[in-house]
Amino acid sequence: MMAVNMERFVSEAKGNGLRALREIKAGEVIHSCEPYAFCIAKDFLKTACQSCLKRGESLSRCSQCKTARYCSAQCQKQAWPDHKRECKYLKRLQPRIPTDSVRLVARIIFKLLSQSESDQEELYSIVEHQSHLADMSEEKKEGLRHLCTTLQVYLGEENHDLSQLPPGLDPISLLARVTCNCFSISDGELQDVGVGLYPSMPLLTHDCQPNCVMIFEGKRLTLRAVRLIRPCEELTISYTDILATSKERRSHLQEQYHFLCQCTRCSTEDKDCDMLAGEKTAWTSLRDAIPHLEQLQSEQRWEELLKESQALLHRYTDVVPDRNALTLLLYYSDPHPSRAVELLRVGKLQHYQGRLEEAQGSFTQAYDIMKVTHGTAHALTNEVSRKLSECQAELGRV
Repeated sequence: MMAVNMERFVSEAKGNGLRALREIKAGEVIHSCEPYAFCIAKDFLKTACQSCLKRGESLSRCSQCKTARYCSAQCQKQAWPDHKRECKYLKRLQPRIPTDSVRLVARIIFKLLSQSESDQEELYSIVEHQSHLADMSEEKKEGLRHLCTTLQVYLGEENHDLSQLPPGLDPISLLARVTCNCFSISDGELQDVGVGLYPSMPLLTHDCQPNCVMIFEGKRLTLRAVRLIRPCEELTISYTDILATSKERRSHLQEQYHFLCQCTRCSTEDKDCDMLAGEKTAWTSLRDAIPHLEQLQSEQRWEELLKESQALLHRYTDVVPDRNALTLLLYYSDPHPSRAVELLRVGKLQHYQGRLEEAQGSFTQAYDIMKVTHGTAHALTNEVSRKLSECQAELGRV
């Protein structure tokens, strides 16, 4: 699929990139792949399966390290090739657990040292990944050195094996590469549950109005077009939160990825005035309330979430215009997976409150977006379809 849809190229302005080999329609799958290496985020080690990433409260635990968890014997068997070498290190460090980046780099090292594992079929190998060490601040380098020490403690007696790594892939260089080139693995509702290295995907360049999105099912990454892409057009994704202002986006991209975004939206500061419209004290209060609302949502405390959200909207409707980004997802390019997920959440709340016609409208909008961003076979798209059918059935009985 990779060779049919896209190819690697080099431009004077941006360097390495990926471009379309043919016309690609909105909603088409451009590429799909498993990670070279991945790990579960530390916060989800107790609730996410180490193999398929499904969430659950009663997962089976690895009898040796007591850290890895699985939803079935089949998943445990499938995960064993990646887990068998790290298991003894996790066991030795208990109850301490290394950071996500340290555990991920250790898994990459295990694969690099195994002659049977290779990324040579990729368009962009790990050896070619940029580390940007020369561009990093001294403070950031010091942070990497600290992680490197943690990695060495984690690997313990097998540190001597590191001399067998390919040239240029010493531990600190690998940690730097992971920082710049790995991707957060998100669940259906776009909550980050892991981190993975997909060697060819760092070739995708950034744009604040991208023509592609990445969607995950388990740890499998799927790259989809969100609008018509012409032959030889560069493939882009967004590396950052597009609801941030131009200044905030540029600052994050410079700090994390070491480039200054020159896209149209950043260069013209398009929509920044609308984003910050209204009284500053009002929209900053809304912004500061978001973490609490997200906590309520993660705990599925729907009544409290609805009550507090309505109170905030009632309080600030007159002082924060409708065009403010904190009251409407107006600034997500349409279709955008985040907008679809928010519409699904709104639809669930409306359905719970018995507002069936409104819920039907929200689910319909979510489904129309997800057909493009997720595809009709994705588990979340199927959930929206079921919710929509439930609403239609209930409306038919009213």
